[in-house]
Amino acid sequence: MSPSLLLHPPGQLSPAAAYYISRQAPAVLQGSPSTVSSSPLSALFSEKESPELWLKYENMLLSCLRTENDQAAHLFLERLVTRFGDDNERIMAFKGLLKEAVARQNGDQVRILNEYDQILSENDTNIPITKRRISLLRSMGRVSDAASSLVQLLEFSPTDAEAWSELSDIYLSQGLYAQAIYAVEEVLVLAPNAWNIHARLGEMQYMAANATGASSGSYQKYMAEALKRFARSIELCDDYLRGYYGLKLVTNKLLQDSNKSNKQVDDDEFALPDVGTIERLNELSTAKLSEIVRHSTAQDRGWRGYDPVEVAAARELLSSDAAAIER
Repeated sequence: MSPSLLLHPPGQLSPAAAYYISRQAPAVLQGSPSTVSSSPLSALFSEKESPELWLKYENMLLSCLRTENDQAAHLFLERLVTRFGDDNERIMAFKGLLKEAVARQNGDQVRILNEYDQILSENDTNIPITKRRISLLRSMGRVSDAASSLVQLLEFSPTDAEAWSELSDIYLSQGLYAQAIYAVEEVLVLAPNAWNIHARLGEMQYMAANATGASSGSYQKYMAEALKRFARSIELCDDYLRGYYGLKLVTNKLLQDSNKSNKQVDDDEFALPDVGTIERLNELSTAKLSEIVRHSTAQDRGWRGYDPVEVAAARELLSSDAAAIER
């Protein structure tokens, strides 16, 4: 069994990786039991019935849906239903997801949405179905309804990091930077050492700074916070490409602005470091990005896990920076 089936959620896999996993469906189905005992005690003493088996089935189902292998997805769902039953909340969400995947018309989506509403009218604490409903609303273009439903969900479950992250993404898609930043800060409260979330917050701060403009009083505050978040992300993960990429962007921008008379904020928390420190951070990010691009492109051992799209973006940033220096 491929380790990625257990270690990497299907949504984070590249299309090529998801397609590769989907192609393994016939072998997985043939090598695993088609019928299993529904007794929880039996699962405890069966080598074939293990948490890894069901996680493998779930991830195979999701990968098959990503690659439109609907027939195999149905078979994996049938085995999950046989084991856990139709009334299991997680299984109900998978069944809804499969219906959404094969829906071809707006009327199909409306029918599925009505089914979710019916389920929630009977049990409004069904979190998996609530999240599926929110996702469906967003895919139907009803973004404001999706955001409202997320707010209601978070009132009920304020420690749901996934819901906060989704809400942040919705706000960001609408250009509501302050709200998006607030929501992702709530994610960091729940996961303070998540380097990818620190970098994500830095990206939002940087976008907010560009949206407000250098003449705005909030510009330096956003830039100082972006610099802090990117620095924290690489402190937590020394080889995190997005952290170094963001740090390079921010320091490039700050160095370009260094000769301009920017308004200084009174709050020391949002004061920018001196130009020398910014230059050293820029040199650090340049050197590290160059190292990542070089080793990743050469497929050196220990440097093969980077997203090719992100590596290409880093290469382009370095090239544009070098071109600017030559001019």
